[in-house]
Amino acid sequence: MPIGVAITGMGIVSSIGLSVDENFQSLVNRRTGISYLENFQSKHAGHIKVGEIKVSNEEFQDRLNLPLGHSFTRTSLLGAYAAKQAIVDAGISDINSVRTGLISATSVGGMDTTEKHFKDFQDQAALQKFINSHNVGDSNNKIADYLGIRGMVTGISTACSSAANAIILGSALIETGRLDRVIVGGTDALSKFTINGFNSLMILSDTDNTPFDQDRKGLNLGEAAAYLVIESEEQVQKENKQVLAYLSGYGNANDAYHQTASSETGEGAYLAMEKALKKANLLAKDIDYINVHGTATANNDLSEGRALLRIFDKVPEFSSTKSFTGHTLAAAAAIEAVYSILALRAGMVFPTLNFKTKMEEFELVPTTKLREKNINHVLSNSFGFGGNCSSLIFSKG
Repeated sequence: MPIGVAITGMGIVSSIGLSVDENFQSLVNRRTGISYLENFQSKHAGHIKVGEIKVSNEEFQDRLNLPLGHSFTRTSLLGAYAAKQAIVDAGISDINSVRTGLISATSVGGMDTTEKHFKDFQDQAALQKFINSHNVGDSNNKIADYLGIRGMVTGISTACSSAANAIILGSALIETGRLDRVIVGGTDALSKFTINGFNSLMILSDTDNTPFDQDRKGLNLGEAAAYLVIESEEQVQKENKQVLAYLSGYGNANDAYHQTASSETGEGAYLAMEKALKKANLLAKDIDYINVHGTATANNDLSEGRALLRIFDKVPEFSSTKSFTGHTLAAAAAIEAVYSILALRAGMVFPTLNFKTKMEEFELVPTTKLREKNINHVLSNSFGFGGNCSSLIFSKG
């Protein structure tokens, strides 16, 4: 009997592809999505680099067949686009045939639109519909309405671990018998607010990001959305469904160290990984590949590296796919869940791009070339501001 919650479908849109297959081909062929900002005006355009999806809101609107006068922001557009893929991939024809919920993560919400129209809201009534789309819950409701979900709908916003926590909550709802099926994941669009905010922290890079490199300069912000369809084993057997992988373990912890920095010992990361392994009933040596959080910031890579050395006697192969997509904030754990499942199914360790020099603090070196390998268990890490750390373990059925 498989251990964990079954994953039966997945969908994704990111700067390296508009589908699961496009993302996979980019990872295999080392096609980066890091570029300069083009979709909106910013004083930082041409200076910092981002993982931007080169598709306009109008094109996504047409792809989704939305009516004129809608109030979908880019966050909602990306989310609906990816979530619909996941539903199709899972072969679901009637979304409400069983108890189905949506748990969607975001940190940007609708601010990519409200920041654009803020000065015009008072005088232009036609734009006032976007005021209500600023909050996190609005994008969740829009995605649910687009999919036709009539069950439980909620959102999570815990910074960069948001989508991991959405996946954890959805799994817990299935394990406790509250729901039969949950669409879980996250979506975030690029915005001036996040670009300016991260720039004020002085952790943005003007070059392609270099995770776990001694000379790392900082992260590239990105935008993306990804969702998994997770189902109970009873539901899988009833419909004789194909299972892509199982979420066998998960853990969440908070080191309560700093508002934006990880602890020097990686305490939160260590505890999250420890909990995930215990939940999966696995030993550290059972992990074949780690999709690290790997933001390419000085603090995060050092903290995560120290946590890895605390957990593993011998750290398995690891890589940071943020070198392809940038850091997509609340969507990061969701797109990296898709990448982890792809690694599991294809038997491939995806490379870390741009790496040159080992960090002086330890002997950890990420995988830099595509590697074929028999993989049974993948650990995926996502660590957020405020010390909110989450780890997921994906396993073969």
